[in-house]
Amino acid sequence: MTDEKRGETFVMRGEARPATTESPIAFNTFIIGLASTALIHLGDTANPETGRKERNLELARESLDLLSMLREKTRGNLTEEEEKLFTTLLTDLRLRFVEASKR
Repeated sequence: MTDEKRGETFVMRGEARPATTESPIAFNTFIIGLASTALIHLGDTANPETGRKERNLELARESLDLLSMLREKTRGNLTEEEEKLFTTLLTDLRLRFVEASKR
């Protein structure tokens, strides 16, 4: 019999990097970042790489689906402030998606 481990998807080698002194990203900052991506794909905000507004409804839908999934997975685990922000962001983005789909 060997000491082989099965089922691992990766192997870590070397030393772990030391923790930084920077604060971890806040949840609100994280979801605002995801929402910004949706706004870019909806064509409401310029793409930072090109400087142009470009609409891609398929990618916008994927961003909304990602946010919706994250919303469901975090339900009941957020602060009141986080809940309110998340609900407001999703509602706004969904309305913008419907409007963009009509154009």
